[in-house]
Amino acid sequence: MGDVLAGIHATWEFDSDSVLIRFERGIRTPKLFQALRERRVPHEALASVTLTPGRRGTVVLHAVPRPGADPLMEAAAGQLKDTCDPYRLVLPAERATLAEYYADELRATLTATAPADEREPADRYLVDPPPAPLHFKAYDGKASFDGSKVSFRWFWTGASSAKWKAGDQRFGVPELCGVEWRSPEVFDGYLRLLRRGDQEQPAQADHDPAAVVFGLGYGPVHESLPFAAAVLAAVRTSGTAPALGTGPVPVPVMASGRRDPADIAERIRHLGELHEAGLVTDDEFSAKKAELLAEL
Repeated sequence: MGDVLAGIHATWEFDSDSVLIRFERGIRTPKLFQALRERRVPHEALASVTLTPGRRGTVVLHAVPRPGADPLMEAAAGQLKDTCDPYRLVLPAERATLAEYYADELRATLTATAPADEREPADRYLVDPPPAPLHFKAYDGKASFDGSKVSFRWFWTGASSAKWKAGDQRFGVPELCGVEWRSPEVFDGYLRLLRRGDQEQPAQADHDPAAVVFGLGYGPVHESLPFAAAVLAAVRTSGTAPALGTGPVPVPVMASGRRDPADIAERIRHLGELHEAGLVTDDEFSAKKAELLAEL
């Protein structure tokens, strides 16, 4: 097609074999879009295309990716808000007719080039991951990825005693079988590296040397999610991960018993920060505080 459709926060360029998504820069553009900059999505990576009414006089063109085709969406595991979904193009309602034309064109292309069985879950990644090197600050340490290994360097102000005892960590991609990302926009968000073999990992991310925990202002989506996607893609490429579509990798759990009172105090302090920032309600604060105190 080779045509361009400009929307709010992004522009889609329709090529003969792919859609090139270029994200705008600006104060109102979601930070995840700004971090991604642009993404080329091959037609074979798409399952379908929809056009639906949006909010406040807009329409939304949504190119639905095939499960397993994009490491970013696999790492996100359905946790992204609609406003941060890179496959949604929001346009003013007056462009609805033009958007419908491109939606029809793209649907026809998918039908002609990809039979229904090829739009089932992909057996490999078809969309490129964010390139390394990548790094971000979590609540308890700094995470770095150079393309071949992941490093965690602990902060004395946030890391648990268990992590301090374990020391700074380094994991080669061949040691890993997956990545688990829990959004920093919920309480107890974290990024956990899933290790190969029968190695036990603590259930609590703040006690796991193979995980970093997020906090208010630490590990934001636009930094930690591209990081998780890049690591996940490297693991898949290395051939050490289970085949796509076989379900989530189970996390070995080690019984932890009673927690260190210092760790409990630190988590309550962090919870208080979220409460003061208005990210946790009074009821949620009271319930979670009682839950943490019960672990002493």
